[in-house]
Amino acid sequence: MRAHRQAKKLTFAIVAWTIAMASFVFFRYSQAPELPQWAVGSSDLATLSIYMGIIFGSLHWMSNLIADFSAINRMPYLFSVIFKGLFLLLGATTLAYITQFLNMWAIENHMTTLRQMLTAHILYSPAFQALMIYLVAVRIGLAFIEQMALLVGPKVLLNIGLGKYHRPRYEQRLFLYLDMVASTSHAESLGDYRFSRLIQDCFSLLSDTIVNNEAEIYRYMGDAVLIYWPLEEGVKLDRSFNIYYEFSQQLSWQRRYFEEQYGFVPKFKAAAHCGQVVAAVVGVQKQEISFFSDVLNTLARLQDQCNPLGQRMLISGSLYSQLDTSSSDYLFKKLGPVKLKGKQHSIEVYGVSVKTSDN
Repeated sequence: MRAHRQAKKLTFAIVAWTIAMASFVFFRYSQAPELPQWAVGSSDLATLSIYMGIIFGSLHWMSNLIADFSAINRMPYLFSVIFKGLFLLLGATTLAYITQFLNMWAIENHMTTLRQMLTAHILYSPAFQALMIYLVAVRIGLAFIEQMALLVGPKVLLNIGLGKYHRPRYEQRLFLYLDMVASTSHAESLGDYRFSRLIQDCFSLLSDTIVNNEAEIYRYMGDAVLIYWPLEEGVKLDRSFNIYYEFSQQLSWQRRYFEEQYGFVPKFKAAAHCGQVVAAVVGVQKQEISFFSDVLNTLARLQDQCNPLGQRMLISGSLYSQLDTSSSDYLFKKLGPVKLKGKQHSIEVYGVSVKTSDN
């Protein structure tokens, strides 16, 4: 799944840079009365755009990959942007020199010409400087879009940009609520700073399984996180259950680290519920897509029942009725109608556990 995610990022980078390079080539040569000497027809301009898009898109993806899997990822974001920009410019300059080098071999006395061409003359030419400025502008613009996607989620950013939720609309959603067990005592024993580092470490482990199960993060709430899907997507392939149990497994695999850093391995409890919500963009200075429904209130009350019922994960009867339990890798234990705090009527509640060889 990580390779699939990187493939999607590479595809996005190549497409974005191909569009950017097509725009540059169009405005660079559209006003000229004749095509440049190297172009036989307009198709050569399209070929150049695609070629440059693939090269710069690949460099863009490589700089992101290096930054994500190195110490650069822990540095201030400004340093990360500077590194990615310098990486791209270095690649562009190297590409220009290599291209010039290859072209010179077709010219008589090419070595003399090569020494004349591979100098500061290239760097100080107006065309090359214009290209460098344009590359920097595009790189900064894409870095901004990528950072916004990290802050609000790629799908949310796209929906806000398209204006999908500027008018409230009804949707069917599945929500998963994860909350740390005994968080108050942990916060008191660790102190605010170390507890915040603990939350960072925990949710860092959560990110991969969220992507693998095609979920979106709705909101972080201290030591809790609210995750959601469109209902038809969330019930597929046990996604809501996979997130919780894969996350728990990740925490267990990092047992030594957590015990060394914090003296214990954090545990989480979970609840899942589904139903109709109203989705709308709220805010002016800071916008977000918010969901309005009793579904979220019921979910919070359901999660409060994990400890009284002795369950790690609970789901509502509404969600259970949407599942294909025959093909599921999980067992569902009916706990009967449960009266939730603040609710007039009881709801059906089920406990969720992983199937074992004994089952």
